[in-house]
Amino acid sequence: MSSDNQWSADEEEGQLSRLIRKSRDSPFVPVGIAGFMTVASYGLYKLKYRKDQKMSIHLIHMRVAAQGFVVGAVTLVTGEKMMPFILEPNMDLAKESEKVKEEIQQKPQ
Repeated sequence: MSSDNQWSADEEEGQLSRLIRKSRDSPFVPVGIAGFMTVASYGLYKLKYRKDQKMSIHLIHMRVAAQGFVVGAVTLVTGEKMMPFILEPNMDLAKESEKVKEEIQQKPQ
């Protein structure tokens, strides 16, 4: 943006470049987009061949499938973000344990 805080069209980030940047920041963005497209495509396919099923029931099933995908993706992202915090204390504990073992072995009896 310019120094006087006015909007300029030539400085705006394009949609493709924004998608690429988001994909680098969080690799689950393309997974989320692919999941959305999969659920939407499957829902449209099943809508065509739903036979005697009511529309409301069909929409409820698609909503549950989409929500399940979102919960799974959020769980994976949260797990990925938590792994360094889970593994790092254990590594510190292992290093401390090795130091204690070395000290015990070095002590004269």
